[in-house]
Amino acid sequence: MPDLLDALVVDGERPVLNELDFLLRRDPRIGEVATTTSGAGALRLLKRQRPDVVFLDIVMPGLSGLDLAHVLARFEEAPKIVFVTAHDGHAVDAFELNAVDYLLKPVREERLHEAIRRVVDARTDNGDTGDDETIPVERGGVTRFVQRSDVRYVEAQGDYARLHTGVGSHLIRVPLSTLEDEWDEAGFVRIHRSLLVSTNHLLEVRNDSGRCIVVVDLGGGMTATLRVARRHTRELRDLLVRHVHRRHRAAST
Repeated sequence: MPDLLDALVVDGERPVLNELDFLLRRDPRIGEVATTTSGAGALRLLKRQRPDVVFLDIVMPGLSGLDLAHVLARFEEAPKIVFVTAHDGHAVDAFELNAVDYLLKPVREERLHEAIRRVVDARTDNGDTGDDETIPVERGGVTRFVQRSDVRYVEAQGDYARLHTGVGSHLIRVPLSTLEDEWDEAGFVRIHRSLLVSTNHLLEVRNDSGRCIVVVDLGGGMTATLRVARRHTRELRDLLVRHVHRRHRAAST
């Protein structure tokens, strides 16, 4: 059974603090929960406790949530940070501080569960080669965060790229060629001039009427079937062979 997450909740509004405390204690992935209404109080608690995750308000009297996040980032073993705020104008700041998620008040329980899942995934990914990456995406004026490990494949749309995850898709203003270079070490490979796929989510590679086809796992029993361009077929097969060899070596050590 995975280790439970010890949590610290920092929020200047007592009703919000109590609600988060109540909801967190209902989640089976959470262990101990400590609470405080100020950044200064959080620093006092942190002298004797080392939580795995801090749920952090941004606008507070005295030491702000962003100030406290900068302090936490200097810890030798920094806790994961989830910002919980009534203000959506600090999303970029949160992203730059490597926040795992950014929740807007009032916090719905299912949205909090999703944030906890992201924390669990982020802790697991930190044990792998190469940390996960958090990508800010905007929909309907609200900025949310997508983990790179959740992306199944990426589709070029002009100067933009559409990230396909297990629960939907998100458009970001980054060219596919840039993602191809930056995500190579994370197992993403070009299969077409307009497509990148994550080898970590491939279910099948097969021939269909002389053309190479890949089947990507979208989760929940759903799949996507994508055609591989002829010029990328050999590259894909070579990469998959290296990928399998790396897994065998890792399993034998």
